Amino acid sequence: MPLDKTSNQALLRIAAITMARNDEFFVNRWVQYYGRELGVEHLYLYLDGLEQKIPHGAVGCTCTHWEHRDLSRSAGDKYRIGLLSDLAKRLFDEGYDLVIGCDADEFLVVDPRLGMGLREYLSRWNITSCASALGLDLGQRLGEESSLDSARSILQQRHFAVLSARYTKSVILARPLKWGSGFHRVKGHNYHILPDLYLVHTGYCDWDRIQLRQKDTTRTNDSWTAHLKRRARTIYYTTHRKAIPADQILHKARLWQTLCRPIYALNKPKMPLPNRVVQLPSRFEQINI
Repeated sequence: MPLDKTSNQALLRIAAITMARNDEFFVNRWVQYYGRELGVEHLYLYLDGLEQKIPHGAVGCTCTHWEHRDLSRSAGDKYRIGLLSDLAKRLFDEGYDLVIGCDADEFLVVDPRLGMGLREYLSRWNITSCASALGLDLGQRLGEESSLDSARSILQQRHFAVLSARYTKSVILARPLKWGSGFHRVKGHNYHILPDLYLVHTGYCDWDRIQLRQKDTTRTNDSWTAHLKRRARTIYYTTHRKAIPADQILHKARLWQTLCRPIYALNKPKMPLPNRVVQLPSRFEQINI
């Protein structure tokens, strides 16, 4: 169904959930962003570890501690997504119309050219099972963009991203379903990429923060080290590859990722090689994340 900008449809009741460990920088921004868009009382933060302190910016949302399990990255992802899928089911039982699940460094944003917020945008779509946004893996152009200033919005400081099918996630549920690890898919269901909606991944857009993560003593196993090295490639791409103006390719990217599927998981998107770097339009700087 097309987006109706003149619709007087009532706004949906939408919850957002995430889980985090030792990640106060992004948790505070996650709460601030989704709190503005959905209402802080509709946010559910799960802290991985009984010793975890509630971030200072998480006032007003529902915070719950889980006992930490020292697992490999893959096993840990499966364990956590099971818990979060169960939480989403409980939220639907409590009357929510939609549940958004994502990592604390991921922000579901509407293209500013539409002139509407996230709740209003999602309320105008008839989502019956799940929905996705086009993934933008935000990077850092070394030599042009300095380390992140925590007092400023990230999108005022970062202007280049990799068009990444990895972050075209089925993060929006309209009924109780089971997410796959990392919210990358919904088990037993296809995905639909909504237009003018983006999942901006910010976790690896700052070289200094990547170095800090690699020194995290709670994540010293080989799977985590390899994971961080792979993700650091985003900065390599945004620094060394020519950037395409985003408005020239975003529509094509949705088509590519809708038609291309990996053989091992037909309900996940795939991006044809090579990885393409885009320069975000200046209007994205007004998005405060």
